[in-house]
Amino acid sequence: MVAMLEHANVTVSDNDATAAWMCDLFGWHIRWKGAAIDGGQSIHVGTETQYLALYTPGKGITPKPDSYQTNGGLNHIAVTVEDIDAAEQAIKVAGFTTVNHADYEPGRRFYFHDHDNIEYEVVQYD
Repeated sequence: MVAMLEHANVTVSDNDATAAWMCDLFGWHIRWKGAAIDGGQSIHVGTETQYLALYTPGKGITPKPDSYQTNGGLNHIAVTVEDIDAAEQAIKVAGFTTVNHADYEPGRRFYFHDHDNIEYEVVQYD
């Protein structure tokens, strides 16, 4: 049996804003939006088969420490694209800074951080 990743759930400060830029940059759509635990709200954004659940709590949010130094931390979320140059240009126009460009097997990649300091990897496979 091979398992497929269906979704991941991350906490963000403004899930409406995060979902909006994800739809714009990644071509995703909102699958569901509604009330969640502790008076919060969740938005499921992605494709028909995979998505990210974006959770915003009903009360204040605490910035996270460096995930690479935190046991169980989320280090980055990776997406694949067909045209990495066009994706990078769109990400820059949206106000994000791209870093750590690399070109090695099996493809090209770069990273950026969103407004919640979540790191994203963008990859184009050859």
